[in-house]
Amino acid sequence: MFRSVRHMIYDLIEWRSQILSGTLPQDELKELKKKVTAKIDYGNRILDLDLVVRDEDGNILDPEQTSTISLFRAHEIASKQVEERLQEEKSQKQNIDINRQAKFAATPSFALFVNLKNVVCKIGEDAEVLMSLYDPLESKFISENYLVRWSSCGLPKDIDRLHNLRAVFTDLGSKDLKREKISFVCQIVRVGRMELRDNNTRKLTSGLRRPFGVAGNSGG
Repeated sequence: MFRSVRHMIYDLIEWRSQILSGTLPQDELKELKKKVTAKIDYGNRILDLDLVVRDEDGNILDPEQTSTISLFRAHEIASKQVEERLQEEKSQKQNIDINRQAKFAATPSFALFVNLKNVVCKIGEDAEVLMSLYDPLESKFISENYLVRWSSCGLPKDIDRLHNLRAVFTDLGSKDLKREKISFVCQIVRVGRMELRDNNTRKLTSGLRRPFGVAGNSGG
C-alpha cells in the first residue's frame, strides 16, 4: 500500500509541475487536470477516504450551491468511475500474473534445498565436505559443489554458521526431471598430514588434501 501511494504521489508531483509550467495547450491542460483528479479519487478510494464529487471540469462541487439530487448523481458517476478503475487495475494485475505463470510453465525451474545438520564421520583432522548432484548413467556431475569446511573438533570452521549450513541447488529444469536417476553425492576430503599416524616432527606435513570418503543417495 505504501509503495502504491508513493508512486501516485510522484505522479501527482510531476503533473503539478507540468500544470504550473504554463506551457501546455488548453486541450492538454484539461485532459491532464482530469487525469490528476482521477488519480486523487482513486487514491482516496484505496485508502478508504471520503469520495469527493466533482463537475465535468474536475472542480469540487459546492454543497451550498448544488442540489441534493445533483450531488447524488455526481456521487454515483464518481463511484462508477472509481470502480471501473479498480477493476482495470485488478485485470491488469491478473494479466501480469497469468503471463508470469505462462512464462514459468514454458521454462520450468526447480530447486533442491539442503540443510547440513552434522558430520558424524570420524576424520581426525580438518576436512572439506563437498555436496553435489550426479547423474550415474551419464557418469557426470550436473551441479556445482556446496562446500563446507569442517574442523577436527567436529564443528564447522566458520562457527558463525553453526546450525545454519544451508544450500539450494537451483535451475533444475525439465531436462533434469527426465533423468532416470539423480544421485546426491557427498565427498569428504581430509586436509592435513600425509598420514594421521605420522608423529615425526621432521616428516610432519600440513595442508595436504587427501580423499577420505564418499557417500551417495540415489533418487528417481
